[in-house]
Amino acid sequence: MTIRVPLVEQRDASYDILVAPGLVHELDKILKQYCPAAAYALISDSHVAKVYGEDLMQRLSAAGHRAELLTFPAGEWNKTRETWASLSDRMLAAHLGRDCAVIALGGGVVNDVAGFVAATYLRGVPLVQVPTSLLAMIDSSIGGKTGVDVPAGKNLLGAFHQPRVVVADPELLASLSSVQLAAGLAEAVKHGVIADADYFGFLEGEYAAIFAKHAPALERLVRRSVEIKAAVVAQDEREQGRRAILNFGHTVGHAIEATSKYEVLHGEAVAIGMVYEGRLAESLGIAAPGVAQRIRAILERLHLPVERPDGSHVDDLIAAMRADKKVRAGEIRLALPRAIGSAHGDDGHGWTVAVPEEAIRQILLNT
Repeated sequence: MTIRVPLVEQRDASYDILVAPGLVHELDKILKQYCPAAAYALISDSHVAKVYGEDLMQRLSAAGHRAELLTFPAGEWNKTRETWASLSDRMLAAHLGRDCAVIALGGGVVNDVAGFVAATYLRGVPLVQVPTSLLAMIDSSIGGKTGVDVPAGKNLLGAFHQPRVVVADPELLASLSSVQLAAGLAEAVKHGVIADADYFGFLEGEYAAIFAKHAPALERLVRRSVEIKAAVVAQDEREQGRRAILNFGHTVGHAIEATSKYEVLHGEAVAIGMVYEGRLAESLGIAAPGVAQRIRAILERLHLPVERPDGSHVDDLIAAMRADKKVRAGEIRLALPRAIGSAHGDDGHGWTVAVPEEAIRQILLNT
């Protein structure tokens, strides 16, 4: 199926998200339709390149495309300026001109880094996203956010750069470990909380089929999450309004990632963040009673952590939150739910809430 992202601010940058099994085997045809180029820089990490990259290179070459496979070591800790610079330098050394395009083949880290390379290489070249993890398919490959982490915080350097097309092939999820699958499911839970109570109920009822990787359950999961995120980002390309609701769980989550030196996976950190931020929403009278417990219950069923790491320190977490991109005028602002299926702001109020540090501290201390 094809899900259109009709951008309001830049209509000519609107794009399609293709969702169907077997799409990766049709990539040469998809490129011809959506992103013809003189050459392609296929950017991947050291893990995904071995599983899918080399085969894809052969397919592209057999179809007559010039392609260069550029890899970097897997892991969030390699999502850095140094990796961005190295990939850009290697593209220059390969004499790839402004008529080239970047293909991002991998999970969320690859999506972000390769997207940032595409956004900045020779002042910007076309980008194709080919996500290989659940988190990447339903979240990071959609919306045009690209960037790298720096010592001061996560994703603080980057650019908005929309892809020409996103190719989401659920068959690629077959190689995912249960840990990586669960990490992606955290973002699906977030989508249900902020936008669709029925979808949240589907996740509650079908989690076993999803973990068993039953094709119909996985395809429904990918399709609905893609629809939700696409609808939000289409109306707010640069996160100046409603798109902020997609950050539910991420303020606390990013702080946990950063203070753990990225030993906690992004999806795991977001899961923990949703539990704490759900409790905070209830304590502030924003969310209905029981919302936080329902979120916690489904995350536990999905084998995701729901408490901050034992070694974490509340002062360090709050310090990390102060560096969050959503901080305005020195205030920590959070995207919070009103109920399952509805975010704060759906009632006409602001999309984020300024929360006193002391209130955050008390929630983090009361485990």
